[in-house]
Amino acid sequence: MTEELLDISLKVIGIVRNGINQRPEPGWEEIVSEIVVDSRLTEALDGLEEFSHIIVIYWIHQVPAPGQVPTKIHPRGRQELPLVGLFATRTPYRPNPVGVTTVRLLQRQGNILKVEGLDAIDSTPVIDIKPYIPGLDAVTEAKVPSWVIKL
Repeated sequence: MTEELLDISLKVIGIVRNGINQRPEPGWEEIVSEIVVDSRLTEALDGLEEFSHIIVIYWIHQVPAPGQVPTKIHPRGRQELPLVGLFATRTPYRPNPVGVTTVRLLQRQGNILKVEGLDAIDSTPVIDIKPYIPGLDAVTEAKVPSWVIKL
C-alpha cells in the first residue's frame, strides 16, 4: 500500500520575544518570554487569562532541513545514553520541527502573552495556543525508560 504525502500549510499566529538566541544553561524553567500574537487574533485570546498554564505549539525554525534529520540519536547528544529513534526523544531535529511546551501564563495584555518556561528562542514562529486542562492534558501514571531519569 502506498501512501500519498500531503502538503500542509500552516499559518504563523504569533512570534516569541525573549532575547534568547541559544539554549540556556541550566534550562528554560525560569525564562520569561512574550508571545506576540497577530493583532487580528486578539479576540481569539479572550478568556485565556483565566488559565494558569497554556500549551504553546511552535515551529522550531533553526534546525536542519527535513532531509538531513537522523533517525537515531543519543538523547541530548550524550554518548553514555542509548542510541534510540528520534521519536523516542524530545530532540528538535525532526522531520517536522514542531515544538510543544506547557508554560505558566503570567499575564495577558491585549495580543501579548507573558509566559514562563517556554523552550523557544527569540523570533520562533508560534502556530497554535491551547489552554492546559488538568486531567485532560496530564497522565498521572506514565512509564518511561530508565535513561530518561539520567537527563
